[in-house]
Amino acid sequence: MSIYSLRQTELLTKTKRSISHEETSVNASLLMRGGFVEKLMAGVYSFLPLGQRVLLNIENIVREEMMKIGAQEILMPSLQPKELWETTDRWETMDILYKLKSSENRDLLLGPTHEEVVTPLVGSFIQSHKDLPRHVFQIQTKFRNEKRAKSGLLRGREFRMKDMYSFHTDSQDLDIFYEKAKEAYANIFKRCGLAEKTYLTYASGGAFSQYSHEYQTLAEYGEDYIYIWQEKNIAVNREIIEEVRQQPEWKTAQFEERKSIEVANIFKLGTRFSDAFNVAYQDASGNRCPVYMGCYGIGTTRLVGAIAEVCHDARGLLWPHEVSPFDIHLVSLLNDSEDRSQAENIYKCLSDQGYKVLYDDRQLSAGEKFSDADLIGIPVRVLISVKTLKNQSLEIKPRNSEQALLVEIESFLSNPSDYL
Repeated sequence: MSIYSLRQTELLTKTKRSISHEETSVNASLLMRGGFVEKLMAGVYSFLPLGQRVLLNIENIVREEMMKIGAQEILMPSLQPKELWETTDRWETMDILYKLKSSENRDLLLGPTHEEVVTPLVGSFIQSHKDLPRHVFQIQTKFRNEKRAKSGLLRGREFRMKDMYSFHTDSQDLDIFYEKAKEAYANIFKRCGLAEKTYLTYASGGAFSQYSHEYQTLAEYGEDYIYIWQEKNIAVNREIIEEVRQQPEWKTAQFEERKSIEVANIFKLGTRFSDAFNVAYQDASGNRCPVYMGCYGIGTTRLVGAIAEVCHDARGLLWPHEVSPFDIHLVSLLNDSEDRSQAENIYKCLSDQGYKVLYDDRQLSAGEKFSDADLIGIPVRVLISVKTLKNQSLEIKPRNSEQALLVEIESFLSNPSDYL
């Protein structure tokens, strides 16, 4: 029996018909009603068993795509000393920092990002040009003192994030890896079911470069506005749209304004942080040279919320296959012990084949079970009932379809993937 399958009678959570009217965002409403998350306070959520499965699936996708382009995973501390942030002049200038004192009265903060930690850390292993390039990433909890924590998981004060940092001999080598990172991010959004709605979006580069890039996912209740040039399949965010309109290459652009959710961003840091921490390398001629850096972020808990915002209907969630908490929702409407044993056998057979199955073995009405299945949103519902057993069949219904298919039990169990 697969350790990833579960009986619904053993599931910690229960669905809810309604939640507090104070929670107005679509993603928080659906995720809380479905038993995926629970709100502790503004901008802070607990991830429950179903939500944790979704989050882990997303983070594994992100992890795999980062490793494919040669990044190595590390884990850095959340607690960071004031001195690092004074070195980069950000201790006083960033207004989202959670600052605190240690028992020795030392000034610390809870990390909102990790440039101040990763630069001297990786820099300690860089001596010559042979030590470059290097790319490291982590998936970790971040803390940002947002003045207005809102929109459910889309704007939190405590959240999970993948941040990757790359180190290079020059800007040309940085450019090469930057393009690889773009491809990796495109793969992430494809695997998470958001590719058709997510745009690589030009944004202001701030102090680091002329332009950075955001990944914006179209959503009816998104917080951001972007301007899409459909012909080129690219977009520009609201803050720099007027500047872009003045560029010769954009003169003919026909922009369409849409609401969206920022789900990731990537940007070139240049030598901003390596200079601050005196990180450099020796080239083949023995000259001391600056190290160029890039930064690549994606909010994994925010991505859970973004998928919920985009992938739902009036009845509930519609999880894409790779991020769904289970592969199959097996729903039994059988009561007597003899019939129920057939549902148990199907559950065991599917689990033994490696499928992740949520088995609804509860003694509830068909209507309640169907309603919960739609709300939870697992991609495929497999129904067994007295009616289907008359034909030794199962009813297979994709969550995103109104049509159900009657399939012989033996045929389904011999190759379930044909119907998933």
